[in-house]
Amino acid sequence: MSAFVTLIAFSGARRRVPVAVGACLVSFTAFWLAQQAAHVSMVDVMVYRAEGATVRAGGDLYALRATATHLPTTYPPFAALLFTALTLPDTGTLRTLATAGNLALLVVLVRLSLKLVGHARAETTWWVAALAVWCEPVWTTLRYGQVNLLLAALVLWDLSRRPAGAYVRWAGAGLGLAAAVKLTPALFPVFLLTTGVVARLRGGDGGPWLRHARGATAAFAGATLLAAAVLPYDSWRFWTDIVFRTDRVGHAEATANQALRGVLARLLHTPDPGALWVAVAAAVAALGLAVAVVAELRGMRPWAVCACAVTALLISPVSWTHHWVWCVPLVLLLWTRGHRSAALGTALVFCSYVPWWVPHGTGRPELHQTGAQLTLSALYAGAGALFLALTPTSLPKPRPRSDARQAVTKE
Repeated sequence: MSAFVTLIAFSGARRRVPVAVGACLVSFTAFWLAQQAAHVSMVDVMVYRAEGATVRAGGDLYALRATATHLPTTYPPFAALLFTALTLPDTGTLRTLATAGNLALLVVLVRLSLKLVGHARAETTWWVAALAVWCEPVWTTLRYGQVNLLLAALVLWDLSRRPAGAYVRWAGAGLGLAAAVKLTPALFPVFLLTTGVVARLRGGDGGPWLRHARGATAAFAGATLLAAAVLPYDSWRFWTDIVFRTDRVGHAEATANQALRGVLARLLHTPDPGALWVAVAAAVAALGLAVAVVAELRGMRPWAVCACAVTALLISPVSWTHHWVWCVPLVLLLWTRGHRSAALGTALVFCSYVPWWVPHGTGRPELHQTGAQLTLSALYAGAGALFLALTPTSLPKPRPRSDARQAVTKE
């Protein structure tokens, strides 16, 4: 009898997966049509293509001003090396491939997020992806042809696997490569290093975390040195000059900037919050890393990973709305851990397109926002801050030191 019930359940599961896949394909098709109707420019992927063309032509990478909007190069040189592949197809084909690739990466991101939170059912992946494609960070990532989904997937791939076999040899590769393309994920190796050091100071075995951090550092260094060998001038210029010039990315006060620096710039009605931002960012970095490390040491890796991601987004000089694709694992974590109201509220924030409700664009109106507008234009950062505040209350009591590492991957 039990075997019969199991067979029926298995058959039902097999029927549910095609239905979920079909629903996801319908949602993705509707999304694609909506993007076409909106005549999206996919301007960022065009910038990436121009960077790749500049590398192939031997030009000055950081003197480049690409597209009609004269956007500069802001990523490390290793990213430009990868972007040389984008010069092979024509622009129309590239736009199609970028959209299709990002839709596929969204499914991968959802799958890895569900694996991280311990709920990796196939049909759930497709249903969540069908809904997540309409949230503002994902929509804008596809609208611009951005790399955010790829970077988040690399990080989650690295941090959601169990410590066995090839994992030991390749631990850190995803984190290092993501940081070599864009610097924001570099906080994850710092988180691993800090966790390992704290574990050892407490008398435990911090070796696994330290090895993971070393693997990430080696991957980052290898990619960066490869870029330096191929692009010595551009590499020297980036690491000695460009990396410190946050003004190249865009106006700090832009409503699309959902980092702390953007919130402070709008709040103080200044294009440069200066030392105050540095102090606030340093404090949030310390607190956010502390939350992530405590969660990791208590065996709650999903909370640790999301806390580290949110911290990185908050303290970065610029975190555009499309950088917040981390809202996907964030909402899934809150939902699966029973924080249903928080999950729904977070989903509402990121699906409401609220940063675009306030004046923005020509004339820099963000420097003159009212109180209500300031609130609306800070909701992404606010949701991230609330998540960091909620995390300590969701952690179990400290485990015995000998059990801390074994519990890391049980979630």
